[in-house]
Amino acid sequence: MDSDDRDAIAAAVAQAERLTSGEIVVVIDRAASSYRSVPMVLALVLSLFVPWPLLALTMTSAPRIFLIQLICAALLMAALLWYGRGGRFVPGFVKRGRAHDVALREFTARGLTQTRGRTGVLLYVALQERYAEIVTDTGIDGKVDPETWRDIVAALLDAARQERLREGLIDAVGALGRVLAQHAPPAVDDADELPNKVILL
Repeated sequence: MDSDDRDAIAAAVAQAERLTSGEIVVVIDRAASSYRSVPMVLALVLSLFVPWPLLALTMTSAPRIFLIQLICAALLMAALLWYGRGGRFVPGFVKRGRAHDVALREFTARGLTQTRGRTGVLLYVALQERYAEIVTDTGIDGKVDPETWRDIVAALLDAARQERLREGLIDAVGALGRVLAQHAPPAVDDADELPNKVILL
């Protein structure tokens, strides 16, 4: 995502916020986690099977079997860490869980719980996980049918799959603005409380 893309999305945020007293923050994360622990654990589990054929088929001593097991664990770990880059061995539910945790953390870290009417909305996208989530503050949460948020996320992910992330984000921000306008219309003394720029992690 280049600076033109970020500027276009920031402009969409500014436009959407003209319709509402709500605040929209867009966070794009390259990856919610490095997932290094998964290949390491997998390598250690696989190395547990190394001694069995050696015990059954050879007369190798226990210390030597242990050394072979350690070497196998180290080689497996190196291979799986290299080949497993990008979370290749990580189950989908783990990826979604990590991305969800980051979204909640970013929601708080970006000041969305500090807005005047508690009408902050975070649009979080984790690129590696192909995951998106909308997190809302208490002034909006409960007023909007969760299906509305799911539809916006689904359209965004569909656009991302078609290599149209910029357009998908602009459309999602516009949709958020229209939803917020219904439940948090602009106040007379409304102010832009949070920056409109896209946050890249």
